[in-house]
Amino acid sequence: MNRNDHGSALLLGGLIAVGLIWSGSYLKDAVRLWKQAERVVAVKGLAERQVDADLALWPLSFSVSADSLAELYRAIDRDRNKISAFLTQSGFGPEELSFAAPVVQDLWASQYGEQRPPQRYRADAVLLVRSRQVERVKASQPATAELVNQGVLLTQSYEHKTQYVFTGLNDIKPQMIADATANAREAAQQFAKDADAEVGAIRSAQQGYFSVADLDLYTPEIKQVRVVTSVEYLLE
Repeated sequence: MNRNDHGSALLLGGLIAVGLIWSGSYLKDAVRLWKQAERVVAVKGLAERQVDADLALWPLSFSVSADSLAELYRAIDRDRNKISAFLTQSGFGPEELSFAAPVVQDLWASQYGEQRPPQRYRADAVLLVRSRQVERVKASQPATAELVNQGVLLTQSYEHKTQYVFTGLNDIKPQMIADATANAREAAQQFAKDADAEVGAIRSAQQGYFSVADLDLYTPEIKQVRVVTSVEYLLE
C-alpha cells in the first residue's frame, strides 16, 4: 500500500468512526424520546361552582273570552292593565315589561249546536317580566293571587314557565379552567406517585363544554356550573 492509499484509508476510517459516534448519539436521543413518549398519563379535571342567576324571565299568561272581537280586545286591555299595575306596585319598571300579541281563537269555528261554548271568542296573552331583580321576581310570584281576586284568569303552561338565567359565564370561565387543570394535575400526581415517577410537562389538553344547570327543582335561581378538562402529562 502506498502513502496515498494509506492516507485515504485513514480518512475513510475516521469518517466512519465519526458517523458511528453521531449515529449512536442520535439513536440514544431517539430512544430517550421514545421512552418519554411512552410515559404518559391521561387524566380528567373537574371544576364546579354554584352561582346565583342574574336574570329572571317571568311570563304572566292570562286568558279572556267574549262574544265579539271588540269586547275581546277590551277584555285583553283591561286585564293587561291590571297585571301592569300589580307589577308596578311590586317594584318593576315599565322597561322591564313587554306584552306579546295575543292568540285569538274562534271557538265556534269547529263546534255546532249545543256543543258551542257560551262565548265565541277566546284570547290567550302573555305579559313578560324581564328583570335583573331576581329576588323581587321570586318574592312577587305568590302575590299574584291578588290578580285572581280581581278577576284575571291566569293560566299555567310549560311553555310559559319562569326561567332564571346566569349571564356571567365568561367572567368565571378563566378561573374555572385553571381550577379544572389543577384538579387534573392532582390526579396525575397521585398516579405518578403510585408509578414511582414524577409529573412533567403537559403533552396535550382539551377543554370540555361548560354546563349550567339548576341546582335542583326547588331552587332554580341557583345554578351549578361545571366543566371537565382532559389533560395528558409526561411522566419523568
